Amino acid sequence: MKWIRIGLLLVFAVAASNGFAQDTMMFKKVVFAKKGDTLNLRVLYPKDFDSAKTYPILFFLHGSGERGNDNESQLVHGSKQFLKDSVRNAFPSIVVFPQCPANDYWSDVNIVTENGKRTFNFQKDGKPTKAMHALLAVVKDFLHRDYVDKSQVYVGGLSMGGMGTYEMLRRKRHTFAAAFAICGGDNLANVKKYKHVPLWIFHGAKDDVVDPAFSVATAERLKVLGDEVKLTIYPNANHNSWDSAFAEPGFLPWLYGHRR
Repeated sequence: MKWIRIGLLLVFAVAASNGFAQDTMMFKKVVFAKKGDTLNLRVLYPKDFDSAKTYPILFFLHGSGERGNDNESQLVHGSKQFLKDSVRNAFPSIVVFPQCPANDYWSDVNIVTENGKRTFNFQKDGKPTKAMHALLAVVKDFLHRDYVDKSQVYVGGLSMGGMGTYEMLRRKRHTFAAAFAICGGDNLANVKKYKHVPLWIFHGAKDDVVDPAFSVATAERLKVLGDEVKLTIYPNANHNSWDSAFAEPGFLPWLYGHRR
């Protein structure tokens, strides 16, 4: 009976994996290549997409664990949220999941690992990483398309992607209508550069990978600057605060409710 149960579990696991793969195939595979910049993308278009119409667009930045070149791993966290019929019907939009290469990082940060503990030293200003340079080119390319509503451009991400979100905001501060950052961080000297972008910040209070103090400090600085900022700390969450963030009933209405 033990081996039968294990076999059934494996069958269910494979079936679930296949179901996820089938669902995510709705995200079209794209390889962006332009003027030396190359980046894998998965793009979800609205139901009954019509290029004669205009749509909001969201750029979703994954964490470090989903880096690579398979053009699939970036969909592990967050993509299911945008495949729900209820979401697609209520918020018809273009959703872009770029994939950062394995040896790169979205944000300009020095990471020191000592005794298994990582310390993040976020840079002030500085040049974009190769991945960020390519991502900036991707955003620019989409904004040149007639079917993209330039007043409803959004960016957000988790962990490394949360860090990349802050960097994207400071490099393209006049582009985004709103943004969200989950368990990320930034150098506080950079915060003033995106003070006019409505931002929702999420973090787990027990996060032992990225210190929640980064999110708290960023939110406090934005409040001093008078910006619209929301901070949600989950008391019992560790690094995975994204599942709780995606489950927030007001999350997508808040995001898509903003226009530039």
